[in-house]
Amino acid sequence: MTSQAAFAASLLLSALVVVLSVVPLGAARSKSEFTMADLAAPRAMFERMPAWGKRASWAHQNSFEAFTLHGPACLLCLIAAVNSPIAMAVALAHPLLRLVYIVAYVGNVPPLRGLCWATGLTCSGILYLEGMKAILIP
Repeated sequence: MTSQAAFAASLLLSALVVVLSVVPLGAARSKSEFTMADLAAPRAMFERMPAWGKRASWAHQNSFEAFTLHGPACLLCLIAAVNSPIAMAVALAHPLLRLVYIVAYVGNVPPLRGLCWATGLTCSGILYLEGMKAILIP
């Protein structure tokens, strides 16, 4: 796999993780006796959710936040034509870390959740550094 393919795959897989984060949230909403009336105020049903459902909601929201940091980092590496094995590895690690993060968050495993969050954030940071290095250092 080329580094360009790795960055593109990371971008696509990271977006897929955001979409997949809806699955536990949907399960929590179904456990909360979701009705069509809840569509008028979907956040109001939050209080009826079980504890794991509330964590699923927070994990879903955090998935968007992580994607807004990671997506531009992948694009920067694509545009700058970064050719670094380290950047390629962290780009591919990020979506996996985010999946484990969601499982750890919903399953209430704070140490694993924190480790996945910090490592995923570090992966995005490395991509920004590698992208900037490729642009600024000919």
